[in-house]
Amino acid sequence: MAQKLVSPQIAILDYGMGNLSSVYKALLHLGANVIITSSPSVAARASKLILPGVGAFGDAMYELKQRKLITPLKKHIEKGKKFLGICLGLQLLFQASEESRGVKGLSIFNGQVQHFKTKKAKVPHMGWNQLLSIQKHPLLEKITSKDFFYFVHSYYPVPENSNCLAKCKHGGEIFTAIAGNQNAVAVQFHPEKSQEPGLRLLNNFIRWS
Repeated sequence: MAQKLVSPQIAILDYGMGNLSSVYKALLHLGANVIITSSPSVAARASKLILPGVGAFGDAMYELKQRKLITPLKKHIEKGKKFLGICLGLQLLFQASEESRGVKGLSIFNGQVQHFKTKKAKVPHMGWNQLLSIQKHPLLEKITSKDFFYFVHSYYPVPENSNCLAKCKHGGEIFTAIAGNQNAVAVQFHPEKSQEPGLRLLNNFIRWS
């Protein structure tokens, strides 16, 4: 898809484990200059990166490594360029996961990814849910606790410091639904499947400067 673009505004990283089409179409609908790429050099030139993800933590890290996407991804964030992770793309930013013991994550944020312990609700956590304790951040402008987002996951990250931007509750268990810092943010839910609130969040990402 449009690999000839020299400097795309937004590059969606294709490492074989993401629902790329729906994210791409949502951004296109919002008027973004967006590209899907597995090229490290194209990713390095992008103004903004999106890391989607569906599947297992260990498999995802393996595929990112095989495609040589880890270095441009980490350098992108280190340079202060804007970044959005989606679902597994949130979990990969942490140091490790109970899902794939012995596999190192990207370590953008300190903390581990753990499995739901709740006995009061079904796991995976699947369906619509609302956010709690929403922190002020450009990506979360006009996002409120009244908005519903679509979740599908059995694991969630536990940040060791102040990287939690919003929480959510499932079966009595409160977990980090959004983590981030000044330029890198990731969400556990799927904004591309979350109707108007999800489009609002993606539009915030497009306009984030």
